[in-house]
Amino acid sequence: MQYLKSFTLATESDETNFLFDSPLFDMSCYNQMTAYPFQIFPFKGLRRLDFAPVTIIYGGNGSGKSTLLNIIAEKLGLHRSAPFNNSHLMEHYLGFCSYEMYDGTSKPPRGSEIITSDGVFDLLLDVRAMNRGIDRKREDLFDEYRETIKDCQDNGYQMRSLDDYDELKRRNEARRVTKTQYVARRLGAVEHEGKSNGESAFGYFTHKIKENALYLLDEPENSLSATLQARLADFLSDSARFYGCQFIISTHSPFLLSMKGAKIYDLDATPVAVRTWSELENVRAYFELFDGKRGEFE
Repeated sequence: MQYLKSFTLATESDETNFLFDSPLFDMSCYNQMTAYPFQIFPFKGLRRLDFAPVTIIYGGNGSGKSTLLNIIAEKLGLHRSAPFNNSHLMEHYLGFCSYEMYDGTSKPPRGSEIITSDGVFDLLLDVRAMNRGIDRKREDLFDEYRETIKDCQDNGYQMRSLDDYDELKRRNEARRVTKTQYVARRLGAVEHEGKSNGESAFGYFTHKIKENALYLLDEPENSLSATLQARLADFLSDSARFYGCQFIISTHSPFLLSMKGAKIYDLDATPVAVRTWSELENVRAYFELFDGKRGEFE
């Protein structure tokens, strides 16, 4: 499914006129060297992007991949779970941008979102904090179990009223099961307990991405092993093919770059060009590495 058809950035003339005519630049806190997000894309010869069901923005560090996604997301008014490094000039820049939807509407479908590394990182911090709390709770339950077993052995327990029923049940449970079983039952199921950062991050994407929406993904391979990157590529391909999703992805991952049918914009090229994944410098570096060590795999 395709929702966003094209996106048009500011022209060099738009940028030049704004930077030299705007009263903002009479203020000492502004200068043309810190005019983010101006002065990035005209020098790359990039004005318009036309999108496929899966479009990939590729480029090295500092090439403008994340900036481009943020511009598109802000112009479309997409939801985001984490803030980004905005600037006072973003709204001015967005005034020079335009886009076209396939169905002629003014907005992407409900539920569309930009998912960034910061959002995933926030999740991992939450999981880590939650697991620290679980560890503390677990130790408390170990102590509770030991004390309960000892008390049952020393004194037993006599129910004197219905108010004592829950305590009797807890004591009987402690006597019937092992310490580990007791703690597991009392603690309850915790979704992320025992998962690695990569597994939690992968779960974040599969939880966030729903049917029939547009998603912008900023370097989703962060925290993912090669195996999980391959699984994510399969998940995204299936979501685009069968579940009505459209994706615009910034990435270095060869697993994502090699997704069948993906349209790739190479921001390292001047002017920016559409490439096949096997033409990209990053992918060629991987190929040359493994090809040079072919004998070690045989």
